[in-house]
Amino acid sequence: MPNRSISLTRYLVEQQRVNQHIPGQLRLLLEVVARACKRISLCVNKGALGGVLGTASSENVQGEVQKKLDILANEVLIEANEWGGHLAAMASEEMETIHVVPNRYPRGEYLLLFDPLDGSSNIDVNVSIGTIFSVLHMPEGGHNTVQERDFLQPGRQQVAAGYCLYGPQTTLVLTVGDGVAMFTLDREQGSFILTDNNMRIPADTREFAINMSNMRHWQTPMRRYIDECLAGTQGPLGKDYNMRWVASMVADVHRIMTRGGIFMYPWDRRDPAKPGKLRLMYEANPMAWLIEQAGGGATNARQRILDVQPASLHERTSVILGSKNEVERVTAYHLQADTGA
Repeated sequence: MPNRSISLTRYLVEQQRVNQHIPGQLRLLLEVVARACKRISLCVNKGALGGVLGTASSENVQGEVQKKLDILANEVLIEANEWGGHLAAMASEEMETIHVVPNRYPRGEYLLLFDPLDGSSNIDVNVSIGTIFSVLHMPEGGHNTVQERDFLQPGRQQVAAGYCLYGPQTTLVLTVGDGVAMFTLDREQGSFILTDNNMRIPADTREFAINMSNMRHWQTPMRRYIDECLAGTQGPLGKDYNMRWVASMVADVHRIMTRGGIFMYPWDRRDPAKPGKLRLMYEANPMAWLIEQAGGGATNARQRILDVQPASLHERTSVILGSKNEVERVTAYHLQADTGA
């Protein structure tokens, strides 16, 4: 715990005024996102008492049955952000197309993307879930109406990214391109308080996170790496590994951010036309930038995720991220297989 309590607001003001890393409009936008996350956290905490558990009678654009909290979290983020004058438009994993800021509100210069509630399968069993968000700058000139193509920017062009984990504590993890900071919600104060201003991921690890039930569907390079992990000290990697899998990307990534590890959601043969299951714009890009800012690595098993040029708003991708040396190993195995080496 820091010697002095630094609130999220103070941290962002210093990033703007002292370090000159962010402009004022971006600072205000991030404060609004954080307030929306506090409201979502309260809804999550109430659970059955708030009547928010269970499924809704609808599916999202991905064809997935929506949970009541999915819809609620999506509405909270839209309502909190559309009127402040910081945004031009928003895009959500739960919506088919973009949500342009209504004409009755001032239009800002930023674009906000979010997965309102990651790990929805864990809602009803009281396991950690979270919100993931990404901020892009609206492209300069060209047209007055915001269009979907304005969002199709590679992840390296993000100006802010983060997630809020709703677990035993509500934790906000954020980057504006100057490392990664972690804030913990103090419910007595009603504020996010800085608890780590320089999160770092160790380059090596003995822990991996993957859904082992899909192993029979993986490509050979992925099975090779997992087989080597399972071989332990007698295998080529020479160390014993532990496996963790929460089925909530926010929870799995947060564990890696705090103590290292590697998270993998690779391509598999169940739906070979799709390059992966996770969404590039709402999950992979913001998480990849956070991981890189903390000293880790993030690829789609063949190239850096942040260099991928999106082709569509709901594009999917394979994801390999975490401790740098392990990510490089898995990526090398795939590239070797592609060249026949």
